[in-house]
Amino acid sequence: MQPTPKTRFPVMIISSALISPAQLRPQARLPAPPTCRRLALAPLLSLALWLASSAPILAGPLPGPWTPLFKGVDHSVGTNITGQLGSLSALQVVHCVRVDLTDPDVKLFSTPRAPTYVAESSETLTRSVPNFLKLYSLQIVADANFYSASSGGADPSSEGIACEVYGPQISAGTVVSASAYEPDARYASLLFTTNNRPFWVFNNRPPGTNTSGIYTVVTGFYPIVSNGVNVGAASITAYPDSAIHQLQPRTAYGVSQDSRYFYMMTIDGRQSGYSDGALDSETAYWMLQFGGWNAVSMDGGGSTAMYMADSTGNPLALNHSSYLASYSRERCIGSHLGVYAKPVPGFFTNLVALADDTAATITWTTIDPATTQFHYGLTTNMNLSAPTNLTLTSTHAILLTNLTPFSSYYYSLIGTIGTNRYVSSNLLFTTTNYVVTNGIFGFTNSWNYQTANLDGVNWTARTYDDSAWINSGPGLLWADSYGFSESLPLPMITQMPIDPNSGYPFVTYYLRTHFTFTNGVAGVTLILEDYVDDGAVFYLNGTEINRVRMPTGTIYNATLASATPCTTMDATCPDDWAISGSTVATNLMVGDNVLAVEVHNNNARSHDITFGLSLTATVPYAFSPTLNLASTNNALALIWNRGGFNLQQANAPTGTWANVSGVAFSSPYVTTNAGTNRFFRLRK
Repeated sequence: MQPTPKTRFPVMIISSALISPAQLRPQARLPAPPTCRRLALAPLLSLALWLASSAPILAGPLPGPWTPLFKGVDHSVGTNITGQLGSLSALQVVHCVRVDLTDPDVKLFSTPRAPTYVAESSETLTRSVPNFLKLYSLQIVADANFYSASSGGADPSSEGIACEVYGPQISAGTVVSASAYEPDARYASLLFTTNNRPFWVFNNRPPGTNTSGIYTVVTGFYPIVSNGVNVGAASITAYPDSAIHQLQPRTAYGVSQDSRYFYMMTIDGRQSGYSDGALDSETAYWMLQFGGWNAVSMDGGGSTAMYMADSTGNPLALNHSSYLASYSRERCIGSHLGVYAKPVPGFFTNLVALADDTAATITWTTIDPATTQFHYGLTTNMNLSAPTNLTLTSTHAILLTNLTPFSSYYYSLIGTIGTNRYVSSNLLFTTTNYVVTNGIFGFTNSWNYQTANLDGVNWTARTYDDSAWINSGPGLLWADSYGFSESLPLPMITQMPIDPNSGYPFVTYYLRTHFTFTNGVAGVTLILEDYVDDGAVFYLNGTEINRVRMPTGTIYNATLASATPCTTMDATCPDDWAISGSTVATNLMVGDNVLAVEVHNNNARSHDITFGLSLTATVPYAFSPTLNLASTNNALALIWNRGGFNLQQANAPTGTWANVSGVAFSSPYVTTNAGTNRFFRLRK
């Protein structure tokens, strides 16, 4: 649903009238949204003269040609050469992405709400532009609204920090930031309906504009282009700021006069000899050259960054941000705008990869009938291949089996027609990981412990008898020459003895516990978390599985730990680690198992020692797909919702099952109705 023509927007720029200085200038408070009014001819003439005197007429370089990046998404680069700047003030490198809003496969996506959303406080979480692109599998991403992080303000030190977003922002139809009075006025909003129709509200102050049917909203600081006129210089007076109107890296968003194209533009800056930045009027100049009819200045400076996805979904920088140049990483920001788009149509089209945990189905078409070769692997070397299909066809499908769960596989397609050979870019899919997490024991699990020297004794074996050891008790287990426990995150429950000869804890304590495992061991991962002061060696049924802060080589009773834990040198932070694959398959047993641990001090005169351990297992489970049957006239279509399965048929539910002939692992599979009962199932 789109806003009707009767909807009134505060200072909405969708008419031939130009905006006035009063409309540009921020206002302290608006009691009610004003309506749009066309300016009379005389005021319009005087305004045009005022704008002409405020914004210099720029005569400078033109941008380069548009290059397709994705279907409906093109890229152009503009620059000038030092000494031939025309009326541009400095060296500038400009990148612009043009998004065709009429393309049915294009979708916009702004930063969504934080999981712990609180309006005007915890609205979003910080992410760098490349990581935001990868997290949401987008094709294009750039920085958007201004923001303030709860820690670090405009320059937070890491990702995942809660942010307040300045100005209205809507993500996938959900309000992220409402039209509220911000400490720094940010009210120049760009709104998109569910079908990507754009609307401008240059002065979107509280209570805000009508957002019925609006799917995406981002907001900048001030307009720089209005109805095809460069109004960048006017913003200096209307929006006073000591720094933002200087030569700066810039991000600007614009829309074409016919509302077909959306422009995402960056100008690099603060990099002498490469690109110095731009003034507001120069930013507007470039936007006009690319085709923008209305445009706003977004967050810029160190936040200015624009990335695209390569063929494997990894981020690739389009511009060269000043923050990256200074800090070797992109700034973690609180607001982004991204674009979903399909690949540019080529020889290979309609590519779909449906991955399961240990299998995957990949389907695609070619513009002409061709033979098929398929290469894949865990690295870009792609050392594995599927059988070559020598039949000339336009519809292709591959079933891959024996894959590793939760792993990324690179793959490429090769099509051959006679002597012509077509090769795709490197592509990527990721297998799933169907697991159930089962807790085996926690930190309060009971352990038998011993302090005697056990060098030369096979005390880690599952069958070893530890009934004569000193004692047993639940964790955390500890010993301290001061006679009291440290203040640690978990309760210190069991006190172990100290060495009576030295008055300090023993250098080494030996511990054992039994646990029962009832599932099969195939595909199992054991996840362990320990609190250890200082170092430890861990054994499963007599086999060493890990060392924490211990030296290499043979470990003896007198061996000291190689380091102390945490920054406090006490067990105030956990060690988290896991074992899987052959280590688990070889050593974990169905039934009774023994974990054995030797804990070592870092110093023979250390006054304390601590140990506690929790054990969790992730166990694979089978995921059953849904198989549906649709009948039309004499045809049957079988449809299922996951890849990696073969379609089988039989004449009776208890009859002999066989794979359906032909390519019967790609949904949908269409066959004729033979007039007899047939039963179908999926098998992996």
